[in-house]
Amino acid sequence: MSETFQFGLLATDGKARRGSITMPRGEVRTPAFMPVGTAGTVKAMYLDQVRALGSDIILGNVYHLMLRPGAERVARLGGLHDFTRWPHPILTDSGGFQVMSLASLRELDESGVRFRSHIDGSRHELTPERSIEIQGLLDSDIQMQFDECIRLPAERAEIERAMEMSLRWAERSATAFGDQPGKAMFGIVQGGDVIDLRIRSAERLAAMDLKGYAVGGLAVGEPQDVMLATIDETLPVMPTEKPRYLMGVGTPDDILQSVARGIDMFDCVMPTRAGRHGLAYTRFGKVNLKNARHADDPRPLDAESDCPASRDYSRAYLHHLVRSNEALAAMLLTWNNLAYYQALMAGMRAAIEAGGFDDFAANTKAGWARGDLPPCG
Repeated sequence: MSETFQFGLLATDGKARRGSITMPRGEVRTPAFMPVGTAGTVKAMYLDQVRALGSDIILGNVYHLMLRPGAERVARLGGLHDFTRWPHPILTDSGGFQVMSLASLRELDESGVRFRSHIDGSRHELTPERSIEIQGLLDSDIQMQFDECIRLPAERAEIERAMEMSLRWAERSATAFGDQPGKAMFGIVQGGDVIDLRIRSAERLAAMDLKGYAVGGLAVGEPQDVMLATIDETLPVMPTEKPRYLMGVGTPDDILQSVARGIDMFDCVMPTRAGRHGLAYTRFGKVNLKNARHADDPRPLDAESDCPASRDYSRAYLHHLVRSNEALAAMLLTWNNLAYYQALMAGMRAAIEAGGFDDFAANTKAGWARGDLPPCG
């Protein structure tokens, strides 16, 4: 593997990109989906399973890890890779999303954010410098600037204030990160659903010459067409030679349509959260295992899948586990969901290399549109 952080484009098909990020801990094949390991674990999964499904990189969360078990403790125990037994690349978010999602518990100004823990009410402070310090203590490979994310819809003046603040915080984050060979800090384009603000943010971040760039502040309440239109207008301003990461997205359709527009990296809690609530993602679309139609069905979720959870367990058994609130239900359905997401990413990578992305996308959407197998019997 490379001793430095590098990104290269291997193929393009229209705007869709097939690339490779290399760094000392391994390669990330793009387009890539990063399973979310919020607190140092991908919920209901062994990390060996996550790797076997084709995951090159996982995500950790600064806010949650700083509260429990604590970044300094993780550092004393060898860093997040040793702590979790994941020797491959890790991206950490900056805690900026929690600035939005936990708004009732925080105070924000130019210096940073002060907030009370949702766990025990203890007081904490996050600044751009402290966020980068925590990410360094965790020893993550890709670190994110500290930013302020605005929930949509919002007034232009509020979106602009947060965007300008995030740009100043990006400069402070970059200074705190410094020069770390083999690692990268990504900037985050903000601006809500206001296109000229998005363009201003992207242009000023590009001038900082960071190693990668994310589109943040989407999938936070706006319709999908607004998200996609924002991506359409923002990506042309972002450097083509750097990886592009769409934060917190999303459904399989969100990902398919965003890859078509030139996005390289994704993360989302959706496949793991859905698995814990009885919902399976498959090439037939979503399958609700709570539904009584599955109670006597001996067929698997997908007989052609390479994943044992999808191929080897009957729908009747999965339905029983879900209705009985058994832990194994969450384990098997999360396994199925992450397998489907990674199969989707692998299919897109292969299609881009072969110059057949449009056909792949059309066939994938046709499968979703046909829907699940007809009821058994």
